[in-house]
Amino acid sequence: MQVASNQLAAQLQRGLRSLYTLHGDEPLLIQEAGDAIRAAARAQGYTERTVHLMTGAHADWSSVLASGASLSLFADRQLIEVRVPTGKPGKDGSVALQQLAEAADGNDSTLTLVVLPRLDMATQKSAWFAALDAHGVTVRIDPVDRKALPQWIAQRLQAQGQRVAAGEEGQRTLAFFADRVEGNLLAAHQEIQKLGLLHPPGELGFEQVESAVLNVARFDAFKLAEAVLAGQIARVQRMLDGLQAEGEAPVLVHWALAEDIRTLNRVRAAMDGGRPLPIALRESRVWGLKEKLVERVLPLLGNAQLARWLDDAHTVDGIVKGLKFPDWPADPWQALHQLAMKVARACAQPSR
Repeated sequence: MQVASNQLAAQLQRGLRSLYTLHGDEPLLIQEAGDAIRAAARAQGYTERTVHLMTGAHADWSSVLASGASLSLFADRQLIEVRVPTGKPGKDGSVALQQLAEAADGNDSTLTLVVLPRLDMATQKSAWFAALDAHGVTVRIDPVDRKALPQWIAQRLQAQGQRVAAGEEGQRTLAFFADRVEGNLLAAHQEIQKLGLLHPPGELGFEQVESAVLNVARFDAFKLAEAVLAGQIARVQRMLDGLQAEGEAPVLVHWALAEDIRTLNRVRAAMDGGRPLPIALRESRVWGLKEKLVERVLPLLGNAQLARWLDDAHTVDGIVKGLKFPDWPADPWQALHQLAMKVARACAQPSR
């Protein structure tokens, strides 16, 4: 049974199930969801907890099955936690997870919690994941989108009795906070807690937040590519600077930007060949936020422009690998900046 992450608390109040599966890449939200399940389990008498970290091809899945089959000597009920950091349990793990899922039906002495990273669509269609979903509660933990981050911060502040000013001043404060912690939700949580220690409940001014919140933002190349397609020029600049400062490999940043340019070309070519846009997007494996961004920017872009970007991406690929080209910076980061800004400015144009 699929349950949205924001509905987990309500589901736990309605009644504890014997099998839960969490999957996602946001450590803070995974931890909080797991803590909520563990707390509910303790309240229901699941006082013994066993954790199995299953990594590598030779992970001992028999120990997991043995834990599930044995009754605790010290507690009436037990919680078995199975963590699979790679999201790929292998052949033995696949069989074991299916057996655990089937054994969970009607088992009120053992609660099983399976923790996984973010899974692609193919893995979510696997037999072992389908078994977990069919016999228990599955919760997908999505990261907080950049657009939703200010509201997320406001809600966390409110939970500890604090708030920003109303109106434009408060929005400015939240926007500043979001810029400082983007891509680093765990650090954002810590900065919010720090404000709770530094200041009493009530309203927080911009100066209080500015002086207290550290710049702990972390960026990844794929979020940068999304910002480029969204035409968020200032954010693109900030993310490029952050990625360079963090020591990210220019080749990965280039790959993310170039892949989106190639995707735009593939989708446009498919549409020019008579494919409807939804089918062209699906065939190019474009979904989620990226799907919405591509739908928005394609009408702004002509075939000649897309072809030039493809040539530019090829040029920057050479620069990243040490080659030099006329009219382009020799420094890889400057070349990446030029390419990203060229695309972002075009994507920022209003629809015609």
